Amino acid sequence: MNLIVKVGYTIFSLAFGMILQQVAAQDFPRDTSYTLQSAYQKYVKDYPEITKADSISLKVVARELDVAYKNTGQRDLSLDIFFPKDKAKELLPAVIMIHGGGWISGDKSLLHPLAAHVAAHGYVAITPEYRLSPEAQYPASVYDIKTAIKWGRDHAGDFFINPEKIALLGTSAGGQLAALVATTPNQPKFKDPADTSDASTDVQALVDIDGVLAFIHPVSEEGEVAGKWLGGNAVQARDTWLEASALTHAGAETPPALFIGSAYPRFLAGRREMTDILNRHNIYTRTYIFEEAPHSFWLFHPWFEPTLKEVTEFLDRVLKD
Repeated sequence: MNLIVKVGYTIFSLAFGMILQQVAAQDFPRDTSYTLQSAYQKYVKDYPEITKADSISLKVVARELDVAYKNTGQRDLSLDIFFPKDKAKELLPAVIMIHGGGWISGDKSLLHPLAAHVAAHGYVAITPEYRLSPEAQYPASVYDIKTAIKWGRDHAGDFFINPEKIALLGTSAGGQLAALVATTPNQPKFKDPADTSDASTDVQALVDIDGVLAFIHPVSEEGEVAGKWLGGNAVQARDTWLEASALTHAGAETPPALFIGSAYPRFLAGRREMTDILNRHNIYTRTYIFEEAPHSFWLFHPWFEPTLKEVTEFLDRVLKD
């Protein structure tokens, strides 16, 4: 009888411990203020014609959701993968797509419509989650995105990815992250100390959609929200603000870049200087501005289709031609 009790107690303890681990993994600080619905409610008053962009039919595109790509020590981070249902015989270029939300909010599902449509054009589109400022400050999210790139290369054979043709795309805060990661390939300063992969973090193309390129800049209006992520305001953490700016690192090793902007230049602060640097190094770059569009335009019609067109034409030129 005692043996049965002991065995039962052991099984209960193990099961209870596993439950506690799962709860702990899900229990992390989060801000849910930035969603597709909240953005719609914000903009529909001034743009009554807008409608939410939808994902393409799954008859054309396949997907795998919530694939774990990293363990932070506290929890797993996951990503979603979209790819053409009719798998090509040849490996496909991949596009890692980073959502926005002011480094404080948002989630990977925000880019599902764009990811699905890009996949339908012959790409593997990957939307990773990353740690936001309520959970971890800079540079944790930079580490996460670089790990996602490495994961893509390490698992290229599983998802028909061409490891030599990987692009980064980001929107708003995700655009800032995409630009920073694209301009700092394989730099030890930005390597996660816990990372064990030897895969490269370099990318072959960058798409920055309304993401700041220089935090300290005459056009930039970044303030409290950026400060929460960067560990202080522009005076207290000036060196960090400069380090986190892609413009600081841009040069001969920067990949071809597409910049898509709204009617608010502050969201692409540093873009003119960035394109000047790319032009000096004969690196292809293109800029497309929606003169009357709000921030977060990529989530809605009538801007979704022209955004998709710009993205796919740029990627085709850089990664397929």
